[in-house]
Amino acid sequence: MERIGDKPAGAVVALGRAPVVADAVQRGAVPVSIGAVPAGTISGDLIEQLRVLEEMKSAITALQARVAVAFDLARRAEQAEAGVPASERGSGVGAQVALARRESPNRGSRLLGLAKALVLEMPRTLAALKSGQLNEWRATLLVKETACLSVEDRCAVDEELAPDTGTFEGKGDKAIVAAAKAAAYRRDPRSVVGRASRAAAERMVSLRPAPDTMTYLTALLPVAQGVAVYAALCQAADSARSSGDAGSGVVRTRGQVMADTLVERVTGTPGGISGINLDLVMTDRTLFQGDSEPARLKGYGIVPAEWGREIVGSGRTGKDHAGTLDAELSVWLRRLYTAPATGELLSMDSKARLFPTRLRRFIETRDDTCRMPYCDAPIRHIDHVLPWRSGGKTNLANGAGLCEACNHTKENPGWTSKTVHADVHGGTHTLEISTPTGHSYQSKAPPLPGHRPSRT
Repeated sequence: MERIGDKPAGAVVALGRAPVVADAVQRGAVPVSIGAVPAGTISGDLIEQLRVLEEMKSAITALQARVAVAFDLARRAEQAEAGVPASERGSGVGAQVALARRESPNRGSRLLGLAKALVLEMPRTLAALKSGQLNEWRATLLVKETACLSVEDRCAVDEELAPDTGTFEGKGDKAIVAAAKAAAYRRDPRSVVGRASRAAAERMVSLRPAPDTMTYLTALLPVAQGVAVYAALCQAADSARSSGDAGSGVVRTRGQVMADTLVERVTGTPGGISGINLDLVMTDRTLFQGDSEPARLKGYGIVPAEWGREIVGSGRTGKDHAGTLDAELSVWLRRLYTAPATGELLSMDSKARLFPTRLRRFIETRDDTCRMPYCDAPIRHIDHVLPWRSGGKTNLANGAGLCEACNHTKENPGWTSKTVHADVHGGTHTLEISTPTGHSYQSKAPPLPGHRPSRT
């Protein structure tokens, strides 16, 4: 019997018997014939194929890195011939890499940076990636931990660690990071210390969805401030627990008290939502008739219908956000009318260059997140698809919600965008983004709650 290990790993067709096994599994033949096969043969071949495929993934990643660097150099040469200033050459390259790899523009820029570091400064790590001894994530860790070093010191660390010689064979992520940190500190301790001092400039707060209509609110803080915030929350929780948590109505755990205290101190309100605008989009059937069609909460995503009704039902319907009483919510109902067949929001037009406030809110509701393909960043800019200077109108069809980076990227030379006619794509607002290389990518507005696209 021929085994995978005896075959070349250069092509998918040379991976041995596993495709035959997979076909047999689909036909239900394996349980019948497995008794005639020596024990462990099928499972052993499958494990060997997994290893070969993993090595191929790493080799492909190394090849992608080389191609990305070659593309960057080619684009810079083309821009130089076109007279682009040296300081602006390379703009938009990361976004094009992202679109080609179906990643967000932010991720594309990081992938391009990783490729440059591997190809130009860390050849031994690239060799380990090519041979399958490192995967893309662990190569990324090595690049990240040596980012503070000069080119010469980074090359020296790459030579010292020499991952292609099996230095990290059997090692986990923590061991790889520790070895890279130690080598970097030995080469240039000042840079490592300086990196730590500059880290305070990266402090930030982020929000990401969690299951069951929960969220992760994460704060990246300098250690002193982070410990102080946590100590204050612990003290408040201990105080509330020692006094019997009076006034809460229910017995809360220590973690619940800390979470409630954080919300109250940041927002200034026990409920935490007073004075803050929450854009909750749902159908009239969901709101008034108990329909199960889920709603959509801006900045979070899809939420259950029952949760949306509870949020709206706990408040008072009004015409403004003048204030709240006893943690009740002031609810403003805005009616958005859509085309019955397509679910497309109806249009409004303006002769102004800037989008009016109501039209901006309309576009934000329709687009939900950045309309650049594969980018899920929050909307920061509302801009014209066809530029205003080129005759583009300030209306719903010619407006798009974009993050700041993507809005600047589409203004680079050679980038164009247009709105695809609605009758071609069933009425869904569709953008077509074209890059300087002539490749085009389309982005459709997400469906609004209650809209179910028809099948052809």
